[in-house]
Amino acid sequence: MKLKVYADRMSQPSRAVLIFCKVNGIDFEEIKVEISKRQQSSPEFQAINPFKKLPAIVDGRFKLFESHAILIYLVSAFPGVADHWYPADISRRAKIHSVLDWHHMNLRRGAATFVLNTVLAPILGLPLNQQAAAEAENILISSLSKIENIWLKGNGRYLLGGLQPSIADLSLVCEIMQLELLDEKDRDRILGPHKKVQQWIESTRNATRPHFDEVHNVLYKLKMKLRDAGMDSRIKTGLTSKM
Repeated sequence: MKLKVYADRMSQPSRAVLIFCKVNGIDFEEIKVEISKRQQSSPEFQAINPFKKLPAIVDGRFKLFESHAILIYLVSAFPGVADHWYPADISRRAKIHSVLDWHHMNLRRGAATFVLNTVLAPILGLPLNQQAAAEAENILISSLSKIENIWLKGNGRYLLGGLQPSIADLSLVCEIMQLELLDEKDRDRILGPHKKVQQWIESTRNATRPHFDEVHNVLYKLKMKLRDAGMDSRIKTGLTSKM
């Protein structure tokens, strides 16, 4: 039976899993679960992931959730995946795990919470939380500095000095790509000082094209809608002020 990947492309970890499958020629069926419509709370999906989070996979009778675990499973279960994604060398694997473990309590905690409370909350019918956004921004900026000064330390273009991307590179870059939804001023203020991070993002994008751009297209489209909505709002405000 074909692998089923339950995903919402607005979800950072969903994008990482989808890109990985496409880059490595894994035959799969993408099953869309729209978070904005609360489809992850349906009884059908809860039977796959009782935590109601994306992504999740079903491979025959085997069900799995949590994106890092899914990526490791895909490397192990499907032939033909290049070694650089999750090297056979045990010490190298251990270091990749250290990055993945760090990711969730640092970069993800900062980036996801900041974007939610500056951009996405109204779209999801949630209130904006300015205090949460401020705290998340501090975590995000600190995380970007740690990526630049610790995880990208070395001569390689990728995390841990790698010459080719690993599943850690893909996971973390997909996380940072959520910042595309910010207005240009905020995005440049946060990401602009981190030149090495920007180069690493571009290297990961280039290594996984055209699939990287295709899967992230949902972000670019939403950014345009948000920009247009902002322009309409400013125009209306300007007209009102002249009346």
